[in-house]
Amino acid sequence: MKLCWLDVRAAGEATAAIVEEAVHQRVDAIVAAHPSAFTGLPPTVRKVLFAGDGPVPDELGDADVVIVAGERGRGPELAQRHPGVEFGRYVEVVDAPTLDDACVAAREERWCVLRFADPTKIPLEIVLAAAAGSDGNIITVAADVEEATIIFGVLEHGSEGVMMAPKAVGDATALKAAADDRPSDLDLVELEVTRVTHVGMGERACVDTCTYFRQDEGILVGSHSKGMVLCVSETHPLPYMPTRPFRVNAGAIMSYTMSTNGRTNYLSELQAGSKVLAVDVKGQARVATVGRVKIETRPLLSVDATAPDGTEVNLILQDDWHVRVLGPGGVVLNSTELKPGDRLLGYLPTEDRHVGYPIDEFCREQ
Repeated sequence: MKLCWLDVRAAGEATAAIVEEAVHQRVDAIVAAHPSAFTGLPPTVRKVLFAGDGPVPDELGDADVVIVAGERGRGPELAQRHPGVEFGRYVEVVDAPTLDDACVAAREERWCVLRFADPTKIPLEIVLAAAAGSDGNIITVAADVEEATIIFGVLEHGSEGVMMAPKAVGDATALKAAADDRPSDLDLVELEVTRVTHVGMGERACVDTCTYFRQDEGILVGSHSKGMVLCVSETHPLPYMPTRPFRVNAGAIMSYTMSTNGRTNYLSELQAGSKVLAVDVKGQARVATVGRVKIETRPLLSVDATAPDGTEVNLILQDDWHVRVLGPGGVVLNSTELKPGDRLLGYLPTEDRHVGYPIDEFCREQ
């Protein structure tokens, strides 16, 4: 879980409303310039006093963490004066020497707050690599939520957290949503194939993403919103064509697939920049960005299956041997060889759907 530090030093008259929103959204820390700003904050919120390169007050109030700037070595002396308070260092990276200083701080400090003068994320990559394996936390200053989202993904794992100064009420909510963007794992079930039927010609969609799938990963696809099958990516060798580990030959264009925040999308809706869930055979999910969707006319195959609770699941996909789905344990099954009694991996969303959003209402799909 990424840390969200909300810097209210310049919030002015909106401070009270912003802090109230931050507490409601369970933001990890409030950053202030004076200990009086922490009065009334619950213990669930870390209280960070930003002293910068100025003097540290003799009385720190309810501060949990104090961030200081300047040369190395201030932390241990301050920790002796203020037992029970953690100290960290702030470094603004503007050139090679300050980048070296940031690398040292990231390796040595319990808390390291970094601001980068230039928009490139290469210096942050260097700091993250230099600090690999250390026990401290790197908090990177972000100008807005969009930059925070990028920071969270630098070198795949990103900073431990982001510090952002909100411009208005609502920014705390948006920052927390960006930090919590990793999808929850899904409870997959075993489906038993009951019927396989050739259904003629139609349009199917190949979903080409901007990521490499693993051999036990794919995307969930189904004709109905309450039942989907795990369609494997083209990571497994084929005799007549090279592997395309970024692609899932997913199914007919009207099929559902899982997106972010519990939403579904029709395959026909996906386009460059859309998000889909990459899911492995254990149900572990991650977000994949769509690069393009290829929709072409092909012969189609209808696969009916039943879940242990009796839920009926259908998948219509291309009627060709090289199109595959996943079974228990990551077994790869060619679609044209499926037969009644075969076992597939699937997912059963509990809600019906309205324009992709889950909703509790009567809906029959057949």
